[in-house]
Amino acid sequence: MNAARTIRAALATAAILIVCAGQANAQAPPPLPQDVKAETLAATVNGEAVSMAEVKAILEQRPSTAPLTAAQQREVRLAAVEMLIDDALMRQFLRKEAPPATAAEINKEMEDLKVALKKQSKSFEQFLRESKQSPEQLHKDVVARLQWKHFLAVRFPEPDVKSYYEANKAYFDKVMVRASHILIKVPSSATPAERQAAKETLEALRSDLVAGKRDFAESAKKFSDCPSKDKGGDLGLFPYKFVVVEPFAKAAFAMKVSDISSVVTTEFGVHLIKVTERTAGESSKFEVQKGMVREVMAQDQELYNRILVEQRKTAKIEITLQ
Repeated sequence: MNAARTIRAALATAAILIVCAGQANAQAPPPLPQDVKAETLAATVNGEAVSMAEVKAILEQRPSTAPLTAAQQREVRLAAVEMLIDDALMRQFLRKEAPPATAAEINKEMEDLKVALKKQSKSFEQFLRESKQSPEQLHKDVVARLQWKHFLAVRFPEPDVKSYYEANKAYFDKVMVRASHILIKVPSSATPAERQAAKETLEALRSDLVAGKRDFAESAKKFSDCPSKDKGGDLGLFPYKFVVVEPFAKAAFAMKVSDISSVVTTEFGVHLIKVTERTAGESSKFEVQKGMVREVMAQDQELYNRILVEQRKTAKIEITLQ
């Protein structure tokens, strides 16, 4: 979560449309059965109600891409219920584990929202209609987001946050690198001898590349095990985090344009990397970025999902939606 997303928005992911992935031509959301009233209970989470009105609101925000069968409609509705269950579990966790949000903090968040909406020529009421939220739901989301921020402040002390910022400054400076690579896949079951053989193959290839005896793009097309070989190994521009695995990013961002790396080992195998472009980015300041750094640390550790996994182990959840 971050300052631009509420917990509800974070939970309302594309997972709800898994059953119709790959289809086109957006249409109306799957309808709720006519005999289901908005106030009907969809689930309870440790005694807290999840209403059908909330389920309907999520479905209206995520229209399906094609007509769905009855079974698919039910699957989509259940996916929405699961999102709302996670929403409730996280709120309950934060109520127990995070400092409470103050009235002043809540009022500031609401005023900031109204200022942002005014710049978009939107009213607060229009925002609520478009986001399918009631004022009460929005208030709950604001409180939860503030508590999440407080929780991260306790979870990640400032010295740790500063160290993480310095180690990943290229990401916060929005520096991007473009690179091509040649991959030889090495399965997890490979023997030490097989791993060494793959490494030696790339070391020999690197010698030819550095000496100008081979072209990198042509070598990628011929030798690489990555689908990018069809583009000469080109991976396009990527940031320091969350796109390529850390050993690959660390090597690529330490290189100059046109450099060819030594053999880099990742969970996928062994690589040769050639950096072809590097953007300047924007110089960031830790004091300004501190909150975002904590959010990125949480994302890096998959903290949100790990909390939910633990909460589900002991939660009393009853899904009444049929």
